[in-house]
Amino acid sequence: QVQLVESGGGLVQAGGSLRLSCTASASISSINAVGWYRQAPEKQRGLVAGIARGGTTRYADSVKGRFTISRDNAKNTVYLQMNNLEPEDTAVYYCNTATSLYATKNGPWGSTWGQGTQVTVSS
Repeated sequence: QVQLVESGGGLVQAGGSLRLSCTASASISSINAVGWYRQAPEKQRGLVAGIARGGTTRYADSVKGRFTISRDNAKNTVYLQMNNLEPEDTAVYYCNTATSLYATKNGPWGSTWGQGTQVTVSS
């Protein structure tokens, strides 16, 4: 089972940017899909963005045009570039693997959920 570690979170003002990293313990070149997820207080965890092995992506409607997911197989890392951040983006962000881009939304997921990285956007 591939272990994933999220990093790059922090405190930023509304309108600012952050880049999150999801680094795997092994090669991600054979992983079909990777997703970024977020969970705000008292809310369920949900898909933010997903990327398939071939580069096809999907995004939640709330982040389209602001967030970009990408993968660097050489670094075993999947990134989430977040621009024009809003207070509503405040959450703990997680990543996980999936068997397909479709499966990134509801699973099944391939790895144990990590601790995530906190993103806080102030107004």
